[in-house]
Amino acid sequence: MASSERATHAGPGTANAAPVGEPTHSERARTLLYVARTGSLSTISVKQAGFPFGSVMPYALDTEGHPIFLISTMAMHTKNLQADPRCGLLVTHPDAGADPLASSRVTLIGQAKQIEHSDVPNVRELYLARHGNSRSWVDYADFSFYRMDVLDVYYIGGFGVMGWVAASEFEAARPDPLVDSAAGIIQHMNKDHADALILMARKFAGIETSEATMTSVDRLGFQLRYKIDDGARTARIAFLRPVTNSMETRSVLVEMVSQAREK
Repeated sequence: MASSERATHAGPGTANAAPVGEPTHSERARTLLYVARTGSLSTISVKQAGFPFGSVMPYALDTEGHPIFLISTMAMHTKNLQADPRCGLLVTHPDAGADPLASSRVTLIGQAKQIEHSDVPNVRELYLARHGNSRSWVDYADFSFYRMDVLDVYYIGGFGVMGWVAASEFEAARPDPLVDSAAGIIQHMNKDHADALILMARKFAGIETSEATMTSVDRLGFQLRYKIDDGARTARIAFLRPVTNSMETRSVLVEMVSQAREK
């Protein structure tokens, strides 16, 4: 973490408490893969034996989080996979901004093999749901679907947050239930309730600040970026209870703001 920014954790009604609950690395990895649409695929080069070969790779996901690729036999990465299915897929957050090292990313390691003909109809629909523009070439004879069987996962959540995730844990995890509504929640809170964020920072994290911004939100809580005299810091604040949708999130935030305004 940058020297000018430090993280603190707090739970409801406590200051300087033990770290509050957060989604696991496996949940965060699944959420990131759901949010993004494209990664960087590394295959093992046929032309330069043993060297990695990088490609931009749109992907879809099956129910276990395994990436699905639609690739042409003309592509170099396809030739590489046909010779050696081992590969890696790096996915970064689409909103990484000016400092990508402070944002989340995930690397999947596994093997990508062509999908059996009997499975193509289901896979085709999954892929087109995420990449509708591919409808123009999805049925070309030289295009085929490949599925990456995940053997291992490495997740990085920003500075100082990282770790390996077992494939079984990754497959069992699901994207955060707020993944489709998080951006709207964050925008609404920062635009219309900046004063409430300051009050919640004081009540639930023991933080005195004149400026606070919500930077992320999930089913268990939210992350704040706030300013004090010696620079910017971050703090995580737990919800009063886990939430599963935007309406529940609104309800719990209203309760927390009401508590924060009590004398």
